[in-house]
Amino acid sequence: MTEGAEARPARVVVADDQTVVREGIVMLLGLLPGVEVVGAAGDGEEAVELVAQLAPDVVLMDLRMPRCDGVEATRRIRAGYPGTQVVVLTTFGDDESLFPALKAGARGYLTKDAGGDEIVRAVQSVLSGDAGLSPSVQRRLLERLSDPEPPQPVPAEAPDGLTAREVEVLALIAEGLTNQEIARELHVSTATVKTHINNLFAKTGIKDRAQAVRYAYAKGLVRPPMGGIT
Repeated sequence: MTEGAEARPARVVVADDQTVVREGIVMLLGLLPGVEVVGAAGDGEEAVELVAQLAPDVVLMDLRMPRCDGVEATRRIRAGYPGTQVVVLTTFGDDESLFPALKAGARGYLTKDAGGDEIVRAVQSVLSGDAGLSPSVQRRLLERLSDPEPPQPVPAEAPDGLTAREVEVLALIAEGLTNQEIARELHVSTATVKTHINNLFAKTGIKDRAQAVRYAYAKGLVRPPMGGIT
């Protein structure tokens, strides 16, 4: 960045579907040096429109929003308006929120417990060409990169339209893991695990965990213990 660019406040658009949260972020940023809020959006669709109109330097992007979620909005902004960077600011720090956002082109990722100074640092970092990641997100990336265990193989044709992740969850249920243990194993939230379980139960007609275990063995998704299953 040139000396003039450093002196100019970063022009920021805030995107969050919760009015109170959005207004709170705008108010917080208005009290901090180095940032000028030029617009606020209530969903991803509006965020893309504001980027087209205002050409901000950075969008602070929530993930879970109606009409167009934060990941899709990030993808569209980075594809159509490469001069605008995206920093995700969300409640969710699990892998299934983090990695899709980064793959879509977000250069920063913060959770909503971040303070104002941390948000400003992230904005300045992405404008300097660096990543604006919270310490917890950096740890998650390092854990993923250093994890020696390969992903669990999934059958070429999973039964009943199950996704690869649903097969993983089913296999862990068959191993006797609780929802909390599955969440820790897959580095996702317990709520995400419950969603996967509800989806796979609906697809397969399974009604409880005991049936899920039998189904997993019957379909060859896991190997039965020595002596089989009674």
